[in-house]
Amino acid sequence: MIEILRFELVPGADEAAFLEADKRVQAEFAYQQPGLIRRTAARGDGGRWVVIDLWYSAVAVEAAIAAWDSDPAARAYMAFVEPGSVSVERYEDLGG
Repeated sequence: MIEILRFELVPGADEAAFLEADKRVQAEFAYQQPGLIRRTAARGDGGRWVVIDLWYSAVAVEAAIAAWDSDPAARAYMAFVEPGSVSVERYEDLGG
């Protein structure tokens, strides 16, 4: 399963502080989730960001989503994200 999260930071966000929050959420939340293979974040043109997660299964994705809102590192991370800018796409890996 491939999950792609696209978003923008809230106006006036400190990018260095966001990058620290990203490191924290990756270490303290993401890589603690069973089934996560790889996570990477990148900055694009025009202030857009993307996070790409590779998962073993949709079940693993759903379990992580269920844990996300109650996790302190995830909440700190989302404080930097403009809620109206968020889009999430999921794709089934065809094994190629």
